[in-house]
Amino acid sequence: MDLTKVLSVVKSKKTGFFAAGVLFGTAGIKALSSKDAKKLYTNCTAAVLRAKECVMDTVATVQENAEDIYAEAQQINEERAAEAEEWEAYAETDEAEETEEVSEDTFKEVAE
Repeated sequence: MDLTKVLSVVKSKKTGFFAAGVLFGTAGIKALSSKDAKKLYTNCTAAVLRAKECVMDTVATVQENAEDIYAEAQQINEERAAEAEEWEAYAETDEAEETEEVSEDTFKEVAE
Protein backbone atom coordinates (compact mmCIF):
# COMPACT_ATOMS: atom_id res chain seq x y z
CA MET A 1 0.00 0.00 0.00
CA ASP A 2 1.25 3.43 -0.86
CA LEU A 3 2.06 5.69 2.09
CA THR A 4 0.80 8.82 0.33
CA LYS A 5 -2.63 7.25 -0.19
CA VAL A 6 -2.85 6.38 3.52
CA LEU A 7 -1.85 9.91 4.51
CA SER A 8 -4.37 11.48 2.14
CA VAL A 9 -7.18 9.26 3.55
CA VAL A 10 -6.20 10.15 7.13
CA LYS A 11 -5.96 13.82 6.18
CA SER A 12 -9.38 13.79 4.52
CA LYS A 13 -10.89 11.99 7.54
CA LYS A 14 -9.39 14.58 9.90
CA THR A 15 -10.71 17.38 7.72
CA GLY A 16 -14.13 15.72 7.63
CA PHE A 17 -14.17 15.29 11.41
CA PHE A 18 -13.14 18.92 11.85
CA ALA A 19 -15.89 20.14 9.50
CA ALA A 20 -18.48 17.96 11.30
CA GLY A 21 -17.31 19.34 14.66
CA VAL A 22 -17.64 22.92 13.45
CA LEU A 23 -21.10 22.17 12.03
CA PHE A 24 -22.34 20.51 15.23
CA GLY A 25 -20.73 23.24 17.34
CA THR A 26 -22.46 25.98 15.38
CA ALA A 27 -25.78 24.14 15.51
CA GLY A 28 -25.26 23.55 19.23
CA ILE A 29 -24.60 27.22 19.89
CA LYS A 30 -27.71 28.16 17.94
CA ALA A 31 -29.76 25.59 19.87
CA LEU A 32 -28.37 26.69 23.23
CA SER A 33 -29.09 30.36 22.55
CA SER A 34 -32.67 29.85 21.34
CA LYS A 35 -35.77 31.09 23.21
CA ASP A 36 -36.78 27.52 24.07
CA ALA A 37 -33.37 26.84 25.57
CA LYS A 38 -33.57 30.06 27.59
CA LYS A 39 -36.98 29.00 28.91
CA LEU A 40 -35.52 25.60 29.88
CA TYR A 41 -32.58 27.23 31.67
CA THR A 42 -34.94 29.57 33.53
CA ASN A 43 -37.17 26.71 34.68
CA CYS A 44 -34.17 24.62 35.78
CA THR A 45 -32.73 27.55 37.71
CA ALA A 46 -36.09 28.16 39.41
CA ALA A 47 -36.26 24.48 40.41
CA VAL A 48 -32.75 24.65 41.86
CA LEU A 49 -33.66 27.76 43.86
CA ARG A 50 -36.78 26.02 45.23
CA ALA A 51 -34.70 23.00 46.19
CA LYS A 52 -32.15 25.26 47.88
CA GLU A 53 -34.90 26.94 49.90
CA CYS A 54 -36.28 23.55 50.98
CA VAL A 55 -32.82 22.34 52.00
CA MET A 56 -32.15 25.53 53.96
CA ASP A 57 -35.47 25.15 55.83
CA THR A 58 -34.55 21.58 56.73
CA VAL A 59 -31.09 22.65 57.88
CA ALA A 60 -32.60 25.37 60.08
CA THR A 61 -35.00 22.86 61.66
CA VAL A 62 -32.20 20.37 62.33
CA GLN A 63 -30.03 23.12 63.81
CA GLU A 64 -32.84 24.24 66.15
CA ASN A 65 -33.40 20.65 67.26
CA ALA A 66 -29.69 20.19 67.89
CA GLU A 67 -29.63 23.34 70.04
CA ASP A 68 -32.62 22.07 72.05
CA ILE A 69 -31.00 18.67 72.54
CA TYR A 70 -27.75 20.29 73.67
CA ALA A 71 -29.56 22.53 76.18
CA GLU A 72 -31.52 19.58 77.59
CA ALA A 73 -28.35 17.49 77.87
CA GLN A 74 -26.65 20.28 79.80
CA GLN A 75 -29.66 20.52 82.14
CA ILE A 76 -29.56 16.75 82.77
CA ASN A 77 -25.85 16.90 83.61
CA GLU A 78 -26.39 19.84 85.97
CA GLU A 79 -29.19 17.94 87.76
CA ARG A 80 -27.01 14.84 88.09
CA ALA A 81 -24.14 16.90 89.48
CA ALA A 82 -26.48 18.50 92.04
CA GLU A 83 -27.79 15.06 93.06
CA ALA A 84 -24.22 13.78 93.42
CA GLU A 85 -23.36 16.74 95.66
CA GLU A 86 -26.45 16.06 97.79
CA TRP A 87 -25.46 12.40 98.17
CA GLU A 88 -21.91 13.36 99.12
CA ALA A 89 -23.19 15.82 101.74
CA TYR A 90 -25.60 13.18 103.07
CA ALA A 91 -22.82 10.58 103.21
CA GLU A 92 -20.51 12.98 105.07
CA THR A 93 -23.27 13.82 107.57
CA ASP A 94 -24.10 10.14 108.05
CA GLU A 95 -20.42 9.30 108.49
CA ALA A 96 -20.00 12.08 111.05
CA GLU A 97 -23.01 10.78 113.04
CA GLU A 98 -21.59 7.23 113.01
CA THR A 99 -18.23 8.53 114.21
CA GLU A 100 -19.95 10.44 117.00
CA GLU A 101 -21.92 7.34 118.06
CA VAL A 102 -18.76 5.22 118.04
CA SER A 103 -16.96 7.85 120.14
CA GLU A 104 -19.79 7.90 122.71
CA ASP A 105 -19.85 4.08 122.88
CA THR A 106 -16.09 3.98 123.27
CA PHE A 107 -16.24 6.60 126.02
CA LYS A 108 -18.91 4.62 127.88
CA GLU A 109 -16.88 1.40 127.60
CA VAL A 110 -13.74 3.10 128.86
CA ALA A 111 -15.67 4.71 131.71
CA GLU A 112 -17.09 1.41 132.90
